[in-house]
Amino acid sequence: MKIGVFTAILSDRSFEAALDQLAGLGAEAVEVGAGGYPGAHHCDTAALLADPGAARAWRDAVASRGLVVSALSAHANPLHPDPSEAAEARAVLERALAVAELLEVPVVNCFSGCPGDGPDARVPNWITTPWPAEFTALLEWQWEERALPYWTQTAELAARRGVRIAVEPHPGILVYSVGTLLRLREAAGPAVAANFDPSHLW
Repeated sequence: MKIGVFTAILSDRSFEAALDQLAGLGAEAVEVGAGGYPGAHHCDTAALLADPGAARAWRDAVASRGLVVSALSAHANPLHPDPSEAAEARAVLERALAVAELLEVPVVNCFSGCPGDGPDARVPNWITTPWPAEFTALLEWQWEERALPYWTQTAELAARRGVRIAVEPHPGILVYSVGTLLRLREAAGPAVAANFDPSHLW
């Protein structure tokens, strides 16, 4: 086991300065934001994908300080009912998976996301009770029509890149507990079960 720190807490500093401070405090690993809610202050995925030299320098900055990257963080809402929000969140995760493959980072952390209350919704709707009955029906629609198709496809992409996806439970999104994580893994099939890593749960 290694002691790690999420570098987003030092986003007011350069990547190298953040690494220097964390190494000086005795950290052994870092999780680095790669877009979405954590921001991309320390991992500009588009720039790293476009410039192999920049990618090598990024990796060397970590290794030269005796650190390892435990995961990239791409937390956002890929199931957002607003198509533009969902597209951006999905692009963030896809770039993070590509960069993780390039940098040989084993895991990308993310949220499952939360859909709205139907095909015409504009904001997410987190269902918390099974009654009235339309709540249960809506929750099933969110899982069957939005979550499972997306995550099955995304897990297959991660598998092709040799990267694991760790879904972090959080209130307000579909996967918020161990039980909901297991539903995602079990219902979406072998591709998801093979690539979702429960060891990164909060």
